[in-house]
Amino acid sequence: MKATRLRAAGLAVALLGALVAGTPASAAPDTAAAGSTTDCSTDPATPKRQFRAMWISSVVNIDWPSKASHTAPDRVAAQQAEYLGWLDQAQKLHHNAVVVQVRPTADAFWPSPYEPWSEYLTGVRGQDPGWDPLKFLVAESHKRNLEFHAWFNPYRISMPAPGAGADLAKLAPDHPARQHPEWTFAYPPANVAGSRLYYNPGIPEVREFVQTAMMDAVNRYDIDGVHFDDYFYPYPSGTHQVPDDATFAAHNRGFTSKADWRRDNISLLIQEMNGKIKAAKPWVKFGVSPFGIWRNASADPLGSDTTGSQSYDIISADTRKWVKQEWIDYVVPQLYWYIGQYPAADYSRLVPWWAETVRGTRVQLYIGQADYKSGDPAYGPFWQNPRELSDHLTLNRSHPEVLGNVHFSAVQVKANRLGATDIYAAEHYSRPALVPAMPHLPAKPLLHPVVTRAERSDDGVRLSWRQPADGRGPFGEATSYAVYRFDGASPVDPCGFADASHLVGTLRADAAAAVQSFVDATAEQSFVDATAEPGRTYTYHVTALDRLWNEGPASPARVVR
Repeated sequence: MKATRLRAAGLAVALLGALVAGTPASAAPDTAAAGSTTDCSTDPATPKRQFRAMWISSVVNIDWPSKASHTAPDRVAAQQAEYLGWLDQAQKLHHNAVVVQVRPTADAFWPSPYEPWSEYLTGVRGQDPGWDPLKFLVAESHKRNLEFHAWFNPYRISMPAPGAGADLAKLAPDHPARQHPEWTFAYPPANVAGSRLYYNPGIPEVREFVQTAMMDAVNRYDIDGVHFDDYFYPYPSGTHQVPDDATFAAHNRGFTSKADWRRDNISLLIQEMNGKIKAAKPWVKFGVSPFGIWRNASADPLGSDTTGSQSYDIISADTRKWVKQEWIDYVVPQLYWYIGQYPAADYSRLVPWWAETVRGTRVQLYIGQADYKSGDPAYGPFWQNPRELSDHLTLNRSHPEVLGNVHFSAVQVKANRLGATDIYAAEHYSRPALVPAMPHLPAKPLLHPVVTRAERSDDGVRLSWRQPADGRGPFGEATSYAVYRFDGASPVDPCGFADASHLVGTLRADAAAAVQSFVDATAEQSFVDATAEPGRTYTYHVTALDRLWNEGPASPARVVR
């Protein structure tokens, strides 16, 4: 072994001996960086941890890819450029995740052995796009250190015309629904406008099949989360009934109430999907974004002070049960209503209800925000207030259970009508934030990085560091890093790590450097602080984060003058 490697190995051994005893099995949020910060005063405008994302919808080409890309001279290049543009938007707003729809209509944005290629990639159902979109989406998101949550629709097969509607023959030739028409139903009926096809949630083989199709993506791609929205049984259309009498007769499992049976069908999907995800990849999160009202208090004393439609009844989604049973890791209720005198569904009444619902569970609460309503006259005068969305996020601060927001959808976020996006971004997303950690998911301890260089360069301050024992022995692997900057050269108060006031940014671990570190302890990660001002003295600390955003202890200080 070369002398340099012997010295590096000796340093790693010394660090191990010094830190093993005091390093927690899995770092608790916000305590590992520099001792306990639980008694620190923090700025609510710059939380250290907050989930921030936008939905990127592919169905009918709402957000990505655009319909225009289908006819671009180089379709693949156009679609890739569009997606990178959405990642630019996410970074600009200090988001830390994206939620991307990859199975909108029982199809796939990856080469699936179970389902056809999505029509939203090429404009043709089942046509091979000539590349692997999901592989690209995940890789590029991770390069920006954005979590990638793969958004699946379990049971929807088609959209109304000009989609396939209720016509099985218009689906891709090899579509499983054409091979198993007995698995499907049309709702509303085929002769009614808006009719589309669904897989029947009451058929056990259907439930198993859709899980298998979705788990293919979980098993083959490095996704961070599995995400369902609010589509389970179809939303009611007039007086039309879901045609599942025969299914209930054949598969009722002893239920005498069809409504209870339908809810159990969906609850089984949620429970089983969670089990399969955790069995395959325990670190992959599972979340659902349901309709915002579970039940009204007039129908159930456990319900909310609202009078609107109830997901428990109209789409058979017992979302409160999923939270209480902890079958999901996070819930994102779609609270697409304003703050004010709106008894059907007032935002200020629903946020406390959801906060109370998750309290005492390990399920994290993020709120779905209706950016699409902001500035649109169709939704009434309250949505003409450019501060409405920012006021939502301010209200959330009164409820510590609310750990983030997801905005619907990307094109609306970018549209920035009334300047609403600019307002809430300035008031609530002015600093980067770490994704909230999930202590119930598996983790290993991390050692602090060893900063090897901190020096001024033409483009700012350049930091370099090594990660001791990265992924070796009892230690976890650093998936990313957080860089903190403090003014001056004085020792840093541990409370300086309690919020994001001093968080310069996060960056994904250099995979090549991480691999090289197994054989060469001098392999380094690097970061340039382009916001550092010439002539000012700064103190830097770096922390390691695992893929679930558990944070290790801070590196020793490095001062740059």
